[in-house]
Amino acid sequence: MLKRGGMAGTNHSNGTRAYERIQQAVLKQIQSHQMKPGDPVASERELARLHGVSPMTARHALAILEREGVVERRPGAGTFVAPPRIHFNKLMSYTEQMGSRGLAPQSKIILNKITEGEQEVAARLGLPAAGRMVKIERVRHSAGEPFALETCYLPANEFSGIVDAPLARTSLFATLEHDYAVEIAYADEEVDATVAEGRIAQLLGVPKGDPLLRIRQVIYSSKSKPVIYVLGFYKSERHSLFIRRMR
Repeated sequence: MLKRGGMAGTNHSNGTRAYERIQQAVLKQIQSHQMKPGDPVASERELARLHGVSPMTARHALAILEREGVVERRPGAGTFVAPPRIHFNKLMSYTEQMGSRGLAPQSKIILNKITEGEQEVAARLGLPAAGRMVKIERVRHSAGEPFALETCYLPANEFSGIVDAPLARTSLFATLEHDYAVEIAYADEEVDATVAEGRIAQLLGVPKGDPLLRIRQVIYSSKSKPVIYVLGFYKSERHSLFIRRMR
């Protein structure tokens, strides 16, 4: 959600400040796919002319859009539509995150199978050491480029049918809620920095040694039962981390 604030653009039209009208116009073009990541955004001068405001008001609107991760400014080149950023301030599926930006989610399934013998993961899900689990590995894409590698584990005794779910097109959260009556509520997570190595670097299309965010999550149902363990590796420039996480 875009934030109100600042002194620029105090004139109103139907109760909307001038800088907010500019923001809404830019967002509408992105969400309607008239502009896509990497496309140039009109200059401050051009936006000011189009909306009948001062260049300062247009500059204020673009500054807020930049803080929100909607656009990015490149010195000497101009302002461009930014690749989608994932904000970890709310427990949302990747599908929901992309939908909130008006973008279609894109995932590539690397594997989806029943596994066992991963003792640390089993312990995080409250399973016996030899417990069977569904293991789902997906590469997430935005703007046609990979930006995350996520591996999800679920107890196989409850969710074995998920190996047949079309998770390249649908949300895991939605599948759990619609097909298994599981309501996702909250997550405990650990976040640290790491570097891309071997297979991870290859799948994310980055050089070995590139910085990544590593996030380990235990996701709980509304009954406070662990239902998903996620190990994710994310390109750090595509993510913003906040503290509060609620469903």
